[in-house]
Amino acid sequence: MGNRFQVKERFAEGAQYIDGRLRPGTSGRSHTVVDPATGADVLTYELAGPADVDEAVAAAKRAFPAWSAATPGERSDALHRLAAVLAEQADDFAYAESLQCGKPIKLSTEFDVPGTIDNTAFFAGAARHLQGQAAGEYSGDHTSYVRREAIGVVGSIAPWNYPLQMAAWKILPAIAAGNTIVLKPAELTPLTSLMFAQAAKEAGLPDGVINIVTGAGRDAGEHLVGHPDVVMTSFTGSTAVGKRVAEIATATVKRLHLELGGKAPFLVFDDADLEAAAHGAVAASLINTGQDCTAATRAYVQRPLHDAFVARVAELMDTVRLGDPFAPDTDLGPLVSHAQRDRVAGFVERARAYATVVTGGETPSGDLADGAYYRPTLISDAPQDSEVVQSEIFGPVLVVLPFDTDDEGIALANDTPYGLAASAWSRDVYRAGRATRELKAGCVWVNDHIPIISEMPHGGYKASGFGKDMSAYSFEEYTQVKHVMYDNTAVAAKDWHRTIFGDR
Repeated sequence: MGNRFQVKERFAEGAQYIDGRLRPGTSGRSHTVVDPATGADVLTYELAGPADVDEAVAAAKRAFPAWSAATPGERSDALHRLAAVLAEQADDFAYAESLQCGKPIKLSTEFDVPGTIDNTAFFAGAARHLQGQAAGEYSGDHTSYVRREAIGVVGSIAPWNYPLQMAAWKILPAIAAGNTIVLKPAELTPLTSLMFAQAAKEAGLPDGVINIVTGAGRDAGEHLVGHPDVVMTSFTGSTAVGKRVAEIATATVKRLHLELGGKAPFLVFDDADLEAAAHGAVAASLINTGQDCTAATRAYVQRPLHDAFVARVAELMDTVRLGDPFAPDTDLGPLVSHAQRDRVAGFVERARAYATVVTGGETPSGDLADGAYYRPTLISDAPQDSEVVQSEIFGPVLVVLPFDTDDEGIALANDTPYGLAASAWSRDVYRAGRATRELKAGCVWVNDHIPIISEMPHGGYKASGFGKDMSAYSFEEYTQVKHVMYDNTAVAAKDWHRTIFGDR
C-alpha cells in the first residue's frame, strides 16, 4: 500500500476542515475513530458544534460569488486536476478507507477509490454540459431561453458505509454546478472526507468551496440542515433519520434530496442460470459486509430452483474468507462497529424462532474475536411479513423465499416500503423485460446485481427517498432553472394589455 501516512499526525490540527484549513471542533465533546477489525483506537478528535457549522457555512457563502462566477471550463479544469490528485494519492485513500471502515483492501482499491476518481472525472466533463431547452420564439413575439444557475450553499450529510464515495457523490455535482458546500460525514468515518477536501485544495480549488464539519447528528447535522444560509440539503442514510431531515429542511423551504434505506429483492425465475444467480447472490449480499443500501437482501426463487439455489448459495458462502482487511486474500471484513455487529446478530437470533439459519449466524473466534466480524448468513423459511424480510438489517445476511407464479414473485419483491434497487434473473427477454417495468425500484439489474456507473443515476422510489446521485440527472438537481423572455416587437401598447385595461 505504499507509504501509509500516520493518521494522528495527519489530523493533529483537528478533524474540521473550514475555509481551507484543519481545525478542532468546539462542541466540548470528543469522538474516537476505531479500527473495527481490531478494536484499536485510530484517532480521537473534537466534534463540531453549531458554532463550527456557522463558520463553515459563512466560509461557503463567502466563496460562492467567485466560484459561481467561474466559467464552466474553469470549474471543469479544477475537477480534472482533482481527479489527478486523487489518482496520485489512491493508495492513501484506500488505506484510510479500509482502516476506518474495515473494508477489505481489495474492495477499497478496486471499487471505492477508482469509483471516486471516475466520478470526479465525470463531473469535470458535466460542468461544461448544462442542458436546457433551445432558445426560440415560443410565443411568436418573444424570444425565450433557459439559464441554469448555481443555487448557493449546499449542506449535505453522508453516511459511514461508503465514506469516500458518498462524500464525492455529494460534493462533486454541487461544486461542478458552481455551488459551494458544507459536508457532514459520519462521526465514525471522517478520514477520507477530510482527505478529499485537502486534495481539492492541492488541486487549486479555492478555500471555502468545500468545507467538512464532523459532529453529531443532533448538534452539527440538524444545525446544518436548518441553517438559513443553506439552500439545499442532500442526505444519505436511514429512512427514520431522513424523515427528521425532511422536517427540518421543509421548515426553511430548502431543496431536498434523500437517498434512504433499501431492502433489495433478488428475483430468480425458474429459467435462470442457477450458477450465475448463486454467485451473484453471494457477491451482492456480502459486498461491503452487507452494509450497502442496494445489497441483495431478499432472494425470491421460483420453486423449481429454490432448494438447489439455497444449497449452492450456502456452499459458496462457506468459502468466503474472513480476515485482516489489509490481507490481499481477505474477502469479508468486519462490520463498521461492534454495535452494528450486535444489531445484525440480534436480527438473526430473533429469526431462529420462526425461520431456518442455513449457514453462518455467528461471530468468529480466535484471531478475529476482537473485531466486529460476523459470518456470512443465509436464512430460509422466513414468512414474508417477518422482521428479517421487511426490515433493513445492513449486514452479511441473505433471506431466501420461494414463489410459484411470475405474478407472485413480482408482487412479493415489491412488498416492502423500500424501492432503491432490485434484480431479475432470467434467460427469457420478455420475462426480464416485464420485471424491469414492474419492479418498483430506482435501479433494476438483469442477470447481475450491484454494478454502478458514473453516467447513470442512483436513487430510489417510495421510502427509499427521491432525487439522484451520479449522472447528469444529479447534476441538474444542483442548479436553478431560470426562464428568460425578451420582447421582440418594440410595441408599447401590446394586444394582450386589453385583457387588463382599455380596448383593442
